[in-house]
Amino acid sequence: MSKIGKKPISLPKGTEARLDDGSCTIKGPLGEITVPLRSEVEVRLEEGMIFVEQKGQGKFAHSLQGTIRQLIANAVEGVTKGFRRELLVVGSGYRAKMEGKKLVLTVGYSHPVVYEPPEGIKIEVSPEKVSVGGTDAVKVMVSGTDKQKVGQVAAHIRGIKPPDVYKGKGVRYADEIIHLKPGKSATTGGK
Repeated sequence: MSKIGKKPISLPKGTEARLDDGSCTIKGPLGEITVPLRSEVEVRLEEGMIFVEQKGQGKFAHSLQGTIRQLIANAVEGVTKGFRRELLVVGSGYRAKMEGKKLVLTVGYSHPVVYEPPEGIKIEVSPEKVSVGGTDAVKVMVSGTDKQKVGQVAAHIRGIKPPDVYKGKGVRYADEIIHLKPGKSATTGGK
């Protein structure tokens, strides 16, 4: 049995779980998430706890038990607390602002880049500047109930202008460490 898959998931107060044919729906104060289930695993709901057990034997059923259990646990956390990812827009002249629900980035291109988030994702731009390596940076927060969607949106925004390896300019995760490469150095003597 999977180590992660064996752990039961407890439902916090104000959270409900419903098992339908081939899906598990978690409903909480922040919304509702439906997790599709596979035939290789069985999900049981008992006294505010969710148990995930594998039906068949084999590596695939074994790995699916842990995967489905973690997807349900993420759904429970998402509808109760939510997920959040922070990005930094670093570089002189680089800016980020909100126009309605759209994020507008000015990051060194000849035109501003407009990003419209998908449904269920909220983007905020912090009014305060953050200092990163002596340069002012703008903090962008991506939040939502679906962990996968929040991570995907943050990756899309980072992909608009990934951090430069020589100067560190661009869009990066707040906890990302950039190892800068040394630039070209002048040759000393010789041919």
